[in-house]
Amino acid sequence: MFIEQTEKETILKPLQVVIGIVERKQTLPILSNVLIEKETDKIRFTATDLEIQITTIVKKDSKDKEIFAITIGGKKIQDILRILPDQSTISIEIKENKAIIKSNKSKFTLQTLPAQDFPKLSDQLENTKKIVLSQTKLKNLLESVQYAMAHQDVRYYLNGVLIIIENNKLKVVATDGHRLAYNESEIDGQYEKLETILPRKAVTELCKLLNNSDNLVELEFTPQQVKASFSEVVLVSKVIEGKFPDYERVIPKYTNQLNMDNTLIQQALQRAAILSNEKFRGVRFVLTEKKLSIISSNSEQEEAQEEIETEYHGEALDIGFNINYLLDGINNIDSDTVTLSFGDPNSSLLITNPELKEFRYVVMPMRI
Repeated sequence: MFIEQTEKETILKPLQVVIGIVERKQTLPILSNVLIEKETDKIRFTATDLEIQITTIVKKDSKDKEIFAITIGGKKIQDILRILPDQSTISIEIKENKAIIKSNKSKFTLQTLPAQDFPKLSDQLENTKKIVLSQTKLKNLLESVQYAMAHQDVRYYLNGVLIIIENNKLKVVATDGHRLAYNESEIDGQYEKLETILPRKAVTELCKLLNNSDNLVELEFTPQQVKASFSEVVLVSKVIEGKFPDYERVIPKYTNQLNMDNTLIQQALQRAAILSNEKFRGVRFVLTEKKLSIISSNSEQEEAQEEIETEYHGEALDIGFNINYLLDGINNIDSDTVTLSFGDPNSSLLITNPELKEFRYVVMPMRI
C-alpha cells in the first residue's frame, strides 16, 4: 500500500489544517496520530482530541486505485515534511505497522496504528439548525471577542464563546469574569433564538482556518455539537453545557464619553506597561479637566506616568484597571479613534469603536 510520489505540499498543507488539535502527549496514543484515508481521487486527513474533530480533503488523481487508511504520528510527519527542501517529492509506503516516507536520499520509518481504532466523533447532527455566512464575517466576529475567553477556569462555561442566533443577527460574547467582549452582525434569513457555547479550542482553530474572503461557511447547530463546513474543511465540536452569564446586564450605558486617538493611547499604555507590577498589571486612569493621566508603578517603587490632552469636562475620576485587558481591547479596534466611556470610580470601563457601533468591550475596575 502506498501514496505514490507527490509534492510534499500535497501532504503538508492538509496536515497543517488538522494538526492544531493534535497533542504530542495524549492519554490515548492514537490521539497523537492523524487518520489518512486514501481513496481513488482524493486523500482525507482527520484529527481529533475527542472534543473537536477536523477533517480536510485534498483531491488527487492517482494511477494507483488502491484504497486504504492508516493513522500516523501527526507532529512527527509534519516536522519531517516541513524540514524537507521546498519542491521535494515524497512517497509514503505502508508495510505492516510501519509507514516509510522517502524523499530523494532521505528515508524515515514511523510507527502506525490501525485506522479502525481511530476514535471519530459520533455524528449527532440530526435536525440541525443551519446558517450560512461569509468566512470573513465569521472570522472577524470570533477574533473580535476571542481574547476575552477564560482559560481553564473552573467555571467551565466561560472557557469559550457564546454564540447567539436571533432573528437576522449573529451575536458573539466572551468573558473571563474580569472583562467582556461583545459583537454582532447581520446574517441572511430570520431565525428563532438559539444559544450555544463553542469551546476555546474550536474558536481558536476557526480563527486560524477561516479565510478573509467572501467564500461561504455553513454552521450547523444541535444541542450537543456545532459543525462548520468551508473550503474542503469540516470542523465538528462538542459544545459546552452550562448557563452563560447575563451579558446584557454587564454592558453599561454611559453618557460620559471620551474619544481618543487609537495609536496615541495604545502607545501610552504600552509604555506604562513596562513599569507596571508584573503580578497585578495594574494601571491608574486619572481623569481631570482636559487631561488623562495614565500611571503605573511596581514593587520596586518605580513609576511611569503618561499624560494625554483630552476633551474631557466631567468630574475628576481615579480608576484602576488591568493594563493587559485594556490593551487587548484597544489592539482589536481597527479604527483611528477609540471611545472610552466612564461611570463612577467603582464602575467598569466601556471601550467601543466609533466605526463599528455593535462592538463593545467592558473592563472591570481593580483596586490599586
